[in-house]
Amino acid sequence: MRTINILQAGAVPEDQLNVLVIGNDADVLEASLEGVDRVELNFPKFTDGRAYSQAYLLRRRRKFEGDIRATGDVLIDQLVQMQRTGFSSAVLKEGKDPAEAERQFARFAEYYQADVQVQQPHFARS
Repeated sequence: MRTINILQAGAVPEDQLNVLVIGNDADVLEASLEGVDRVELNFPKFTDGRAYSQAYLLRRRRKFEGDIRATGDVLIDQLVQMQRTGFSSAVLKEGKDPAEAERQFARFAEYYQADVQVQQPHFARS
């Protein structure tokens, strides 16, 4: 099961990866992913959920195996849904506690619906 790496704003380590930043209005089905290690998707406001759909399409249709990172207005209560739709890392909004973010995952251990990680609904699992 893929887990999400939670990063604190202002403490994101530098790396030498090939990063593709995709805007909210871009079609991820047409983006060139050749040589890309990480895709960054932005949440300009927590109420703008287009990046969820983009992450889902990157994982399910494009079969992207690299890091998909959430940036922008990332709040703690969004992290579980981010993980379920394909994000593998998230940079928390300034002032949010990473320890509280980790506790969020303990609150929701299992789901009825299928998602990027578990592709069968609960009733179909043996």
